Amino acid sequence: MNTKQRAYLRSLAQKITPIFQIGKNGVTDSLIDDLNNALEARELIKITILNTVPDDKNAIAREIEEKTSSQIVQIVGNKLTLYKQNKEKPKIELP
Repeated sequence: MNTKQRAYLRSLAQKITPIFQIGKNGVTDSLIDDLNNALEARELIKITILNTVPDDKNAIAREIEEKTSSQIVQIVGNKLTLYKQNKEKPKIELP
């Protein structure tokens, strides 16, 4: 993903609200399944990382990115934005 595409996704992400929260349990298998389903349906999602998470937020973001085969668009404060293109029916067309 190049910088122009990342900037475009950031602009789209400003309008969406977080749909998941990661707390003291961290990244679980059920969370990964839910994230995969949400990424397939929406392509662009936001996640809130709570202060009760035992690990570093950047480590959590990398783990989620790896397990969901998605891309980190941005990490701002305690918000993480992920993107994964739907191979069958893409909704977001990158520039």
